[in-house]
Amino acid sequence: MIQSIDYAAIAPPLIVAVAAIGLLLADAFGASARLLGAASCGAVGAALAAVAALAAGDRRATFCLPEGLRAGGPPSCSYVTDDFTLVFQGVVLLAALVVVLLSLEEITAPGARLPAGEFHFLLLAAIAGALTLVAARDLVLLVVALETLSLPVFALVALRRRDGVATEAALKLFLVSVTSTAVMLLGVSLVYGVTGAMHLDRVAPALERVPGELEPVAALGVVLVLAGFAFKVAAVPFHFWAPDVYQGAPLPVAAFLSVVSKAAAFAGLAIVVALGLPAYAHVWGPVLAVLAAVTMTAGNLVALRQRSAIRLLAWSSIAQSGYMLAPLAVGDRRLPEAVAATVAYVAIYAVMNIGAFAVVIGFRRRAGAPPAGPAPAWDSLDDYRGLARRHPGTAAAMAFFLICLAGLPPGVMGLFAKIVVFRATVAGGVTWLAVVMAVNTVIGLYYYLAWAARLFAAPAGRVGPMPRTPALRAAIAAAAAGALVLSAAPQLVLQAASATM
Repeated sequence: MIQSIDYAAIAPPLIVAVAAIGLLLADAFGASARLLGAASCGAVGAALAAVAALAAGDRRATFCLPEGLRAGGPPSCSYVTDDFTLVFQGVVLLAALVVVLLSLEEITAPGARLPAGEFHFLLLAAIAGALTLVAARDLVLLVVALETLSLPVFALVALRRRDGVATEAALKLFLVSVTSTAVMLLGVSLVYGVTGAMHLDRVAPALERVPGELEPVAALGVVLVLAGFAFKVAAVPFHFWAPDVYQGAPLPVAAFLSVVSKAAAFAGLAIVVALGLPAYAHVWGPVLAVLAAVTMTAGNLVALRQRSAIRLLAWSSIAQSGYMLAPLAVGDRRLPEAVAATVAYVAIYAVMNIGAFAVVIGFRRRAGAPPAGPAPAWDSLDDYRGLARRHPGTAAAMAFFLICLAGLPPGVMGLFAKIVVFRATVAGGVTWLAVVMAVNTVIGLYYYLAWAARLFAAPAGRVGPMPRTPALRAAIAAAAAGALVLSAAPQLVLQAASATM
C-alpha cells in the first residue's frame, strides 16, 4: 500500500528544506549575500507561521503503518504534530531566526571568509533536521533526523577555509558524532531485536513483555540509546568536544550548537524515554540521575577557571545540560510532570543563552577588532570591563542574560526554571539530586556574577564602538524582549510545557 502524506503536518521542515535547496541554487546564479540572508530569514519565518497555523488546529500524524489501519486500532505513525512537537518546533525556529540574524553580521564582516550560499544551505538543512527530530515517533526517523541535524554542522564548523582551529574543531565534532551514532544504532538494534518494533507506541508495550532471559539485552540497548543522546547534549563524560568546537567554530554556529541543536536533542531524549522506554525506567532513571549530577558539577567547576568568554559559555552550556537532565531522572514516577519541567527549562534556556551569544558576537565584531581567524579576538572576560560606559544598553542586556542564567532576580525566568526542575526532581523522589542541584546553583552564581560585574567595572583600555547593523541590533533586542516577557510572565512557558505530555 502507498502511504498518504499529510503535507500540512510536515510543512515546517518541508518549507525549510525546500528553501535550503533554493538558496544553494540562487547562490550558484550569483545572488548577493544580503539577498540570501533575507531569504533565509523569510524561510524560517514562513516555517514559524506554519507552526502557528498547526497550533490552531488538531493533532495531526502522517507516515502511518497501514497494518494499524487495517486492524481497526490506532495507527502507529512516524511523524506526529502534537503540542509537544509544536512547542519544540517553535523554540527551534525562534532560536534559529536569531542565529540567522547573527550570521548576517558574521558573513558580511571584513575577513570573515564565510561563503554565504553554503552557510545558509547547511544551516537550513540542520534546522530541517531539528524540526523533524522533535516530531519523530519511531526509532528509525529519530536516528535519521538526528543525523540530518548533525551532518551539516560538521561543515558549518569548518566553513572558514584555511583556518586550522576550525578544521580541528570540525574533525573533533565529526569523530565524536560518528561514535555516538554508532553507539545509538547498536542500542536501537538491540531494542528492535527484543521487541520487533520500531514505532515507539509499539516498543513500549513490547518491552513490558520481554522474556526474562532477554531483559539484560533490552537493558543494554536502552543504555546505549541514552549514551547516543548524551553525546548530542554534551553530557559528561561525553562532553569533551564542546569547548574546543565552540571556540573554533564561527560564533553563530556555536550559538546554533548551544541552543538549537541542544533543544532538539533534548526533545528526542524526552520522546524516547517517555513514549518508548517507560517499562525500563528503573534502568534509565538512575543512569540519567548520575549523568545529571556529574554533568552539572563538572561543567560548573571547570567554568570557574575559564577566562575566555566563549569557553565559559561552553562549560556553562554543559552545566545547564545537567539541570535539563535532572527531571528525567525520576523514571516513571510523575514522568509527565518531569518532561514538562525539562521542556520549560529548555525553552527558557534557549532565550537566555541565545541572548548571551548575540552580545558576544557583537562584542567580537566591534570596530577595530581583528578579523575572525584562528586566534579569537576580544575573547577574554577582562575585555568586557567598562562595556557599560560606552554601550549601556548592550551591557544591561548582557548583565540581564547572565543574571537569568544564574537564576537570580530580576532574572525571574531563570529562577523560575530552576524552581521548576527542583520541584519535579523532589516530587519524583530523587532528593539527593536536588541537593546536588542546589550546591551547583550556588557555584554557578560566582562566574555569572563575576562576568556581569566586569561589565560595569572601570575599563582596562579603550572600549571600541560595537557594530550598529540592523541584524545584530534586532537579534539582541529580540532576545532581550523574550527574556523580559518571560521574566514578567514565566508561567506562560510552564503552561505551554504542561500541555505537551
